[in-house]
Amino acid sequence: MTAEPAPTRVLLADDHTLVRRGVRLILDGEPDLTVVAEAGDGAEAVERARAGDIDLAVLDVAMPRMTGLQAARELSRRLPGLRILILTMYDNEQYFFEALKAGAGGYVLKSVADRDLVEACRAAVRDEPFIYPGAERALVRSYLERLHQGADVDGLPDRPITEREEEILKLVAEGHTSKEIGTLLFISTKTVERHRANLLHKLGMRDRLELTRYAIRAGLIDP
Repeated sequence: MTAEPAPTRVLLADDHTLVRRGVRLILDGEPDLTVVAEAGDGAEAVERARAGDIDLAVLDVAMPRMTGLQAARELSRRLPGLRILILTMYDNEQYFFEALKAGAGGYVLKSVADRDLVEACRAAVRDEPFIYPGAERALVRSYLERLHQGADVDGLPDRPITEREEEILKLVAEGHTSKEIGTLLFISTKTVERHRANLLHKLGMRDRLELTRYAIRAGLIDP
């Protein structure tokens, strides 16, 4: 008699306990899926995943310390065999493209999680992409626009700032001082200040308030 395969071990990361509880109920109700770890922010998710025994990470976009997209990029680099899904309230083309660039295999909206999440998890385990209908339209529209403009259609839209600048922007917007940011990212205060100056210059902004507004629009922090 053939033994049943072990359930897929899932890490669930969201800064809202009630959301985690609801999603856990959905996943734990399936015989082939089991939530074995939870995290309240992206940095904790990276730590939990690196501790081992995780097959699939389901990450929210907007979380403290490190967003789900930042965590996805980090996990893709450190654990290339780990499957990653983004679960979000944002039906946003740019986040969707960023998720693909970060190494996620799927993008699921929280509003339809009860319908799509289990299917997306199973697709990720099979190493197949999961794309919700609105995102399919976004992909086609972006491809046609870039084709019409004579752009490189093999690539995805570029971010205006680097990954490191994005990390610093998020922490600045959360109210951390340059010294605190340096400690969190293991870089010098002087380096933080240089990145901060670059951000202001690149984005055409004057102060932390404007950077914070940009971070909210970019989904790095909740309003």
